[in-house]
Amino acid sequence: MTAVPARGLEERLEDTRKRLENDVDLWVASAGGGPGGAYLIPLSFLWDGTAILVSTPRSSVTGRNLLADGRVRVGLGLTRDVVIVDGDAEPVDVAELGDTADAFAAKTGFDPRELDQPYQYFRIRPRRIQAWREVNELAGRTLMDGGIWLG
Repeated sequence: MTAVPARGLEERLEDTRKRLENDVDLWVASAGGGPGGAYLIPLSFLWDGTAILVSTPRSSVTGRNLLADGRVRVGLGLTRDVVIVDGDAEPVDVAELGDTADAFAAKTGFDPRELDQPYQYFRIRPRRIQAWREVNELAGRTLMDGGIWLG
């Protein structure tokens, strides 16, 4: 297999922002204090330019975990073109979202407001974002640190 040349910072930043803006689903890893420990689930999302918005049943393992401990890890993309986000999830009431709830539903094709089961929205604020394709991109994979883009 021929190695693809490593991307520079600007290209990685552009690719990562496109993925955040255009992808519909991601993997959310959470952990709670109860039995079972870490939990991984795919969820649809909306990127608003500063944070990731997801929604899950309030009583689900992920919902309970994020309410108990907002630390979260998110994965987007393929294993050979991955974006990893470490962040803090905070519960958001649907009334606070306004037009953002409509944007979430339009982008994802999923509107939790229409369901009988109570869903909870969570806003995930990134602390660190990393992106890489192959081993030649491991150096310099951090694109955001402390919530600040590096480029």
